[in-house]
Amino acid sequence: MGLSWRIAYHFLRDGKAQTLLIIGGVAVGAAVIVFITALVDGLQGNIVQRTLGTQAHIVVASPDLLPLAPPPPRGAIDLRSVDARPQRLRSINNWAGVLRVLQGLPGVRAASPVVSGPAFAQRGTAVRAVAVLGIQPERYVRIIPLDRDMLQGRLDVGASHILVGYRLAEDLGLRLGDKLRVQGASGGSQVFDVTGIFSLGVRDLDERYVYMGLKPAQSLLGLPGGATEIDLTVDRIFDAQTIAARIAALTGLKSESWMSTNSQLLNALRSQSLSSALIRFFVGLSVAFGIASVLAVSVVQRTREIGILRAMGATRARVLAVFLFEGGAVGCAGSALGAAAGAGLVHAFNAWGPGLFYVPVAPALLLEAVVLATAAGVAAAALPALRAARLDPVVAIRYV
Repeated sequence: MGLSWRIAYHFLRDGKAQTLLIIGGVAVGAAVIVFITALVDGLQGNIVQRTLGTQAHIVVASPDLLPLAPPPPRGAIDLRSVDARPQRLRSINNWAGVLRVLQGLPGVRAASPVVSGPAFAQRGTAVRAVAVLGIQPERYVRIIPLDRDMLQGRLDVGASHILVGYRLAEDLGLRLGDKLRVQGASGGSQVFDVTGIFSLGVRDLDERYVYMGLKPAQSLLGLPGGATEIDLTVDRIFDAQTIAARIAALTGLKSESWMSTNSQLLNALRSQSLSSALIRFFVGLSVAFGIASVLAVSVVQRTREIGILRAMGATRARVLAVFLFEGGAVGCAGSALGAAAGAGLVHAFNAWGPGLFYVPVAPALLLEAVVLATAAGVAAAALPALRAARLDPVVAIRYV
């Protein structure tokens, strides 16, 4: 192998201009692959973070109420029209026990009970329809980082303290320390002190959401000791659908993941991934064809040298190894330069780009680009190498 490598190095150095040209081509291809992949991954991460920053990965709730209609007699034709049963606020049966089970499931990072339901917020003569969310702050911030979304005040949802969205605060003229009456759909009402104003970055949520403690929300919504849902976050966000299906089968509860409630977003992310994969494939294919064409020319140019090597006792395997080493060396050197250039382009984008989102560069991406380009170089060298190995030494030496 050492002799094959030395011969390959001699061939590459002898055709310096040709070698530098193909290394440059590989470098450009690798830089494009690294930059496009990092850009798409950064864009997807930013979209997912913004979307899931205001919602749980999985929401577990009581199953829907079904209409109570007896089954038709055997052999009879059912012509009845059964109306859907109206859904009402219900607590999850034994939600504390379900919470303990869910927290222990593989892949689940955090779980938090929530009591949510419709209500009216009133200040003076102004009334707004709102959504009340009763939470346990120490658990809930592991689902939604509400503590980072505070514009004014602090995350305090005690017995008579609430948090309101900044658009709702503007509509009702609220400031920190003001009083706000909240009346639940069940008829109960309570006056709260506004201890914080938040912004989740979604207009509808900032206009409607009111956070309060778990117990005040239970009392306000007529669900003493209850929880209408359990919010979960998972370690790997794209495993959410699988985990939700497992939870539904295990508990018999309604379990929805962000992937089912944001199907259009998921389709957009998949389309972006497909586009990125196609770009990488065709760029890699063009690099492989470039390496193959250069080495094919090299075989023709070095037919006489190959014949001499064969006449001196070099085996077909050794000649084959020479050109495979050439392809691997060109792919490795070019991809290493290209990976560094791609990382530099990403850094320039982060430093002087539009600043819409941050693009990270994972070391694994750079390593993957080098490994794949090296493998592509070896694969592209296979046909020229086989042609060189099959040359008859007598014919090759007489080649002019």
